[in-house]
Amino acid sequence: MPADTASRLLELLSLLQARRDWPGGELADRLEVSGRTIRRDVGRLRRLGYPVDSLPGPAGGYSLRAGKAMPPLLLDDEEAIAIGVGLRTAARASVTGIEESALRALVKLEQVLPSRLRPRLRALASVTAMPAPPGPTVDPQCLTVLAAACRDRERVRFAYRSRDGAESRREAEPHWLVNLGRRWYLLAWDGNRDDWRSFRADRIVDPAPTAVRFEPRKLPASDPAAYVSESIAAAPTRYEARLTIHAPAAEIRDRPFASWGRLEPIDERSCEFRTGDDDLGWLAVRVAMIGVDFDLHEPPELAARMREVAERLERATGAARK
Repeated sequence: MPADTASRLLELLSLLQARRDWPGGELADRLEVSGRTIRRDVGRLRRLGYPVDSLPGPAGGYSLRAGKAMPPLLLDDEEAIAIGVGLRTAARASVTGIEESALRALVKLEQVLPSRLRPRLRALASVTAMPAPPGPTVDPQCLTVLAAACRDRERVRFAYRSRDGAESRREAEPHWLVNLGRRWYLLAWDGNRDDWRSFRADRIVDPAPTAVRFEPRKLPASDPAAYVSESIAAAPTRYEARLTIHAPAAEIRDRPFASWGRLEPIDERSCEFRTGDDDLGWLAVRVAMIGVDFDLHEPPELAARMREVAERLERATGAARK
């Protein structure tokens, strides 16, 4: 096979892997060849074992579907390293069963990696320790269905359980999946509420595509992750804490805890911080992790819980002083 043909096949396969379906004319334009050449190249890919389907319609097109066996993936050096790093850190992703699956995939990846790349991955593994975060985990099948729907601009239906346990059926236009620490969220336009909603992915049950496409809407903010974080912070919770932090807002705005709530300057030396949670114990831990001096104003239940924690810590550290 001539080198230019092989190079074009690799580029064609890369395009087919990147999107669900492609019009034949668009593929020809991207590769700067004729439609007849695209048809010949698709035939070559099929003979190599790649399940490329032809799409009906006036313009025609092609789609790379899942096969019974996975043909070789096309990865450059940086993509291979990125996948290896992702697999090694997958235990932090709050996805059900991901640790074992990631380990199996990593073993397979390392078997086919060029020898020049293996030391880079092993160096990372030798100096990295990453415990899995606490909290709810998400079914990986749920995430993949939602991710595909976001990519293909396809409406999804699913059952949803709210924080108070109420169950409902939803149909939404998914736009982004957002990971905030130990939790995953789906940012979507909720057709039932006629508004944007952030859905906790671990509360989504049996998501299914509807085969109905939609035009992407203008997002409510330029940064989906920041929008979801702010909407969560603004949502009412069972326990709402209000604190005065004895440090300038500009000094601590970039610290991790600032994303847990709303921060407002009071003067040059202090600021007000509001944060909430349905779990009083978790809220107490979060407040204790602020790391600078603060005054807790409310709620009284949180003050009582933090006194209990302080007394427990005093007893624990008292034995060490003797």
